Amino acid sequence: MCGITARVGDDEALDELLTSLTNLEYRGYDSAGVALLDEDLEVCKREGETDALKRAVAEEEPSGSIGIGHTRWSTHGPPSDANAHPHTGCEGRVAVVHNGIIENYESLRTELRSRGHEFTSETDTEVVPHLVEERLTAGHDPEVAFREAVACLEGSFAIALVVEGDETVYATRKGSPLVVGLGDDANYLASDIPAFLEFTDRVVYLEDDDVAVVRPDGVDITGLDGAPLRRESHTVDWAPGDAEKSGYNHYMLKEINEQPFALRQAIEGRTDPAAGEVVLGDLPAGTFEEIDRVQFVACGTSYHASLYGVALLQRRGVPAAAALASEFAADPTPVDGSTLVVAVTQSGETADTLAAIREIEDTDARTLAVTNVVGSTAAREVDDAVFIRAGPEIGVAATKTFSSQVATLGLLAERLHVEAGDGESFDAAFLEGLERIPEAVDQILDRRRAEQVAEAYAGMDSYFFIGRGIGYPVALEGALKFKEITYEHAEGFAAGELKHGPLALVTGTSVVFAIFTGENDEKTLHNVQEVKSRGAPVIAVAPESTTGIHTVADDVIEVPDGPPELSGMLSNVVLQLLSYHAAELRGRPIDKPRNLAKSVTVE
Repeated sequence: MCGITARVGDDEALDELLTSLTNLEYRGYDSAGVALLDEDLEVCKREGETDALKRAVAEEEPSGSIGIGHTRWSTHGPPSDANAHPHTGCEGRVAVVHNGIIENYESLRTELRSRGHEFTSETDTEVVPHLVEERLTAGHDPEVAFREAVACLEGSFAIALVVEGDETVYATRKGSPLVVGLGDDANYLASDIPAFLEFTDRVVYLEDDDVAVVRPDGVDITGLDGAPLRRESHTVDWAPGDAEKSGYNHYMLKEINEQPFALRQAIEGRTDPAAGEVVLGDLPAGTFEEIDRVQFVACGTSYHASLYGVALLQRRGVPAAAALASEFAADPTPVDGSTLVVAVTQSGETADTLAAIREIEDTDARTLAVTNVVGSTAAREVDDAVFIRAGPEIGVAATKTFSSQVATLGLLAERLHVEAGDGESFDAAFLEGLERIPEAVDQILDRRRAEQVAEAYAGMDSYFFIGRGIGYPVALEGALKFKEITYEHAEGFAAGELKHGPLALVTGTSVVFAIFTGENDEKTLHNVQEVKSRGAPVIAVAPESTTGIHTVADDVIEVPDGPPELSGMLSNVVLQLLSYHAAELRGRPIDKPRNLAKSVTVE
């Protein structure tokens, strides 16, 4: 959601702050602002895109070597200059940026008003600088004032604060991500690594209730009680260019085209079909011997990847289910010591998924995170973590991370098949097919069929996606991609469920995309004929060797042949391209679709 950044050094901070804010745009926002600290504290903020802020700072010329910045996604109060961050107190001595929700802000605001404080925004954030200013007025030093103010807050938040006359940024987090960047000439703070990736690749991940005191010459991390804490620094293996468009019109298209590389990264060193081995990080052989069933928890695209993982596991004799993390957190499925609960989350910071994991932390269930970010909250809070190694993903619509999640879950399924199921050895054909997937994706990317189909069916009223088995989660994911970046009506269904209601929606002005995988194709073909009899055009996405579809479907987009279990991964790439080109034809803001954000860090 919102994005925090901060920069602490000896020279001017503004340019690097603005660069960091631009790098955080993918998280979704409706206003932006900065606070610069020199002799005085100067705040500049504007509703709208960061370009509006850049024009404003060009006119107002704020300066300072210490600064904080923010891109806001409205929760309390609509987008406006007044509601934009940073926020200050009555005296203008303190500036604050904040992500998340302060749940007790109304009672705090009432108390502060009773003591003479006046508020200029509708936000929950504004209580923080007032709380800090009260304590400064009472004679406390800035760090103590910050700690005491934070102790008053309830909810989920990340906060960064500067105080006039103090060359320091104070920061803390509770349920919302915050990472420190350690540079040679300056130190940084942000909600996400891409904010400062071009300035440093050395990071420290803050944990809940950590307090970071960031100065030009170093960073101290303590608990809320002031006790020193040791947090390891990491060198991220992402290059600055990974978070750039590299000549593509959109991040989404770049990331679709990065999938062969991302898949190779996900698979490399983890499979040895000849030796019959699957290696997953530091998980030793026999890790899952006591597991009887698997419960996935995830949201959005990660949930669809989890459904794919369920299908792979059940085919291997391992009972598995997937739950939307928000529903699981509200009404948990019973788990015990023989259950492996797998949190699938691209960022490792998804609030609902973290809540689901925390809901069962007092049980004996084993927990595992499948995530893209080393050091993320999910990776730290579970028993074990497996990383998908996809590199940074900037576009709001997840693409390469879905493919890498499915590939990683395929490897996990093989491990569980042997260690927890009835498998005596790894499936060499499946592992060999998985190793060939990057090449097959390359072939799809070299073709232009998805673009042609997007143009041919641009004028339809509704878009439906159907599939069976492995094809079902792909249909759901295809519909999600289409709706979130084209803004058109799109839905995904299990193919066999069409006649149980959804056929009522099918008309001559709707188009149906049917996912064929090489399994149950005859039944899916019957569903296609049902659709055709209602006058709707059908586009089949199918392996090259599939028979019987060319005479029924209006168009066919072929994918390379391979193991049926992996065919869905290839069909998904086709649907990603279809959604991209359909959105481009409509002139949509593909990387920043309305009302959506890349990382959902509040429930």
